[in-house]
Amino acid sequence: MTADARRRRTVGQIVLLTAALLVLVAISTSSILLVNKSRRDNGWVVHTVEVENQLSTLLLQIRRAESAARGYLLTSEPRFLVEHEAAVATIVPDVDKLMQLTGDNSVQRENVKRLRPPVEARLAEFAKAVDFVKRNDTAGGVAMLREAGASDSVRKIAEVAGAMRAEEDGLFAMRTTTADRTQQLASIVTVAGSGLVVALAGISILLVRRSARARDEAERKLRDNNINLETTVDERTADLREANEEIQRFAYIVSHDLRSPLVNIMGFTSELEELRGDIFKRIAALARLQSAVPQAPDNATDTAEPALEGADRQLSQDFTEALGFIKSSIGKMDRLISAILNLTREGRREFKPERIDTSELIEGIVSTVAHQAAEAEAQIRIGPLPNIVSDRLALEQIFSNLIDNGLKYLKSGVPGDIHIRGRTKLGFAIYDITDNGRGIDPKDHQRIFDLFRRAGTQDRPGQGIGLAHVRALVRRLGGTMSVASELHQGSTFTVTLPINWNTSNRNREA
Repeated sequence: MTADARRRRTVGQIVLLTAALLVLVAISTSSILLVNKSRRDNGWVVHTVEVENQLSTLLLQIRRAESAARGYLLTSEPRFLVEHEAAVATIVPDVDKLMQLTGDNSVQRENVKRLRPPVEARLAEFAKAVDFVKRNDTAGGVAMLREAGASDSVRKIAEVAGAMRAEEDGLFAMRTTTADRTQQLASIVTVAGSGLVVALAGISILLVRRSARARDEAERKLRDNNINLETTVDERTADLREANEEIQRFAYIVSHDLRSPLVNIMGFTSELEELRGDIFKRIAALARLQSAVPQAPDNATDTAEPALEGADRQLSQDFTEALGFIKSSIGKMDRLISAILNLTREGRREFKPERIDTSELIEGIVSTVAHQAAEAEAQIRIGPLPNIVSDRLALEQIFSNLIDNGLKYLKSGVPGDIHIRGRTKLGFAIYDITDNGRGIDPKDHQRIFDLFRRAGTQDRPGQGIGLAHVRALVRRLGGTMSVASELHQGSTFTVTLPINWNTSNRNREA
């Protein structure tokens, strides 16, 4: 396809889309306007019906009041009086409501104003008739009510009510016609718009079919590019995996090779410690010869500490202290090398997913540290925990380390309380390990997860590897780990793991 053809096709598609957009906007706007107008017209029709119903309700209540008054005059039974009073109580509010409903019509407002005086007069007549009965003058009440039935108030009520009904009937006919016309117009607009949309849809189909071949060609080229890209990504991934394995091998070799000179240092340190006794025995013997002090008894053991004085004693103490520092440093170096080797082995281990009862797993961990918890006067509470599919050994290492840290860094003089609880959210299991221990300064929250880094007072044994190892395991399991803590306020470590083992190549990627 030439450039001009592609340009013409693009312009045609733009024109078509613009026309379709304008048609849709016009149809939508017209439909909205007509629907709103139809809603308003129908609302006026309903309003007319409401006015007529309210007028009928008012007249009905007047008739009820009159009937109940007549019944009370004839029988003097209290139930008729109660019914009469109930009807009378609603008449004035009904007139007020009728005035409110006709607020949009000046003619009807005048009619309601004309209606109120005869209604009030009629209510006064009812009250007088009832008062006759209360004075035990039933005959007078009946005569008065009979005369009132033909009074001017009844005629005026009927006259005004008729005028109001005639007005509302005219409004009902007019408003019904307007609503019907609006609905017809809305139907015409909808049908015409639908026809235009169908026509535009047909044209669009033709253009889409013309574009299909070009799209197929573009997809073919894209597939070829994707194949090349996937090959490149696989090559890069293989390179990264090989580099990662090389780093692990390097760490293993370095750690292993570091242990060899460390063993030599440990051996020579032991020899220096043995030579120390001989050296300072000779120094002690020479000191005794010079000061004419009696020789050590013959039965003295070779391991007996020689008696030294002054500078010789200080030299012996310095020598012993230096050997102690060397042995302490050797021990720390040995533990660090062992930790690096363990991390290297753990990085090469393949996970074996299985369904795990998390409550049972943590209860087993808690039972192994029960003696340590008793010595620290700490309690470990286990709440409801969701089960997951994951690697058992990795989970044991994660929770063992966090529980051990909770027991290790408790506040002195305060009974320890470690609470383990869990919940689920969006396919993940969330575990919170909360303690009331020393807490961690917020500025050290990231530091504690760094390798060989520790925070706070260093009065507990450790190499600064535990939490780094735990977070690495959590990430390999496809989860995340965070901490929330303040100094002297305890800590909460949150571990989020997928409930189901849904990454088949996680071992390979690790």
